[in-house]
Amino acid sequence: MKLLEINYLNKSFDGKTVLKDISMSVEKGEVVSIIGPSGSGKSTLLRCATFLETMDDGELSYCEKQIVRSVNGKAVYPSKAEMKQAKSKFSLVFQNFNLFPHFNVLKNVSDAPIHVMKRDKEEVLDEARKILEKVGLSEKLNAYPCELSGGQQQRVAIARALVMNPDMLFFDEPTSALDPEITAGILRIMKELAEEKMTMVIVTHEIDFAKAVSDRVIFMDGGVIVEQGAPKDVIDNPKHDRTKSFLKKLSV
Repeated sequence: MKLLEINYLNKSFDGKTVLKDISMSVEKGEVVSIIGPSGSGKSTLLRCATFLETMDDGELSYCEKQIVRSVNGKAVYPSKAEMKQAKSKFSLVFQNFNLFPHFNVLKNVSDAPIHVMKRDKEEVLDEARKILEKVGLSEKLNAYPCELSGGQQQRVAIARALVMNPDMLFFDEPTSALDPEITAGILRIMKELAEEKMTMVIVTHEIDFAKAVSDRVIFMDGGVIVEQGAPKDVIDNPKHDRTKSFLKKLSV
């Protein structure tokens, strides 16, 4: 089953094309990593897929239900109710954590399921505690974000995403704000999620991680998908000169 399908996505800012004719899909249980140089459109693609940015033109479907249609070269979005339903299909983990500074760890993780999804409070709190234990934060339930390291804050952000019980997770460069030692812990959690067959789309500069964990790698440059395929093809044996050049610079 295709959890996400994007067709012919175009996006410009102030007349400058940032994404051009992007088409991609993600199957249930698949891990897709998106790599490429800074400014290639990776994060904008994720923001369009998660409705943080509006597409100029194109189509977008979640769980094989079309959400965004293209009418006369313009993207048309549905009602608020349909958008809310579509947003329930995924969670997004940001590179800068985006935690509420005035909420402790447990409240940061449990607040949205209780107040937005209207789920049973005790059930959510119990689930939140189990997920926080899974990411190694059971001792930090009452701590506030300012009392946590960057790595701990990112683990809270991952727990907050998981407690929403999404069909898929998006990660926007989840380790770019962290030092290498802390990065390893975050990547380990993400690898465990991949082993549990969590559907994930990951924008990352961690090429070795993308190679190890991904079913498919997409290389973007200049707002287009240049190449995509299995990690052994795209990372080990790239076909396009732009991909080869990008990977060569990283290995220097």
